[in-house]
Amino acid sequence: MSSGRRFSSRLALGTLTALVVVIVPSSGSADDEVRRTGSCSGTADWRVRAETDDDGRIELRSRVFNTRSNQAWTWTIKHNGSISAHGRAITSSGYFEVRRALVDLPGVDRCVFRAERVRTGEVCRGRIDW
Repeated sequence: MSSGRRFSSRLALGTLTALVVVIVPSSGSADDEVRRTGSCSGTADWRVRAETDDDGRIELRSRVFNTRSNQAWTWTIKHNGSISAHGRAITSSGYFEVRRALVDLPGVDRCVFRAERVRTGEVCRGRIDW
């Protein structure tokens, strides 16, 4: 085999190997996190992120942002239709964040975060199916 053909064969094999590495997903991180974002009914925006914590639970992080400081909000987290947590938050530096750990139930877990600004009734709602 000529040196030109060997070089072409090695180049083709190297390219194929590189493609295989790119195509095969890395284990762990890609399936362990889901993020969603959206707009609220007024000027605020929301983000919801779910990931597996060290104990195998769903860590749900919800944030309402693009608001002024000192705004009062009520919030609720539902897990498969049942209220899992609720509370009240006051924005600081233009946002507030809520973190909760939920049991990872068999099948699909539907996690819904809803926040409402007390003064105006502005509503933010985000959902993640885990």
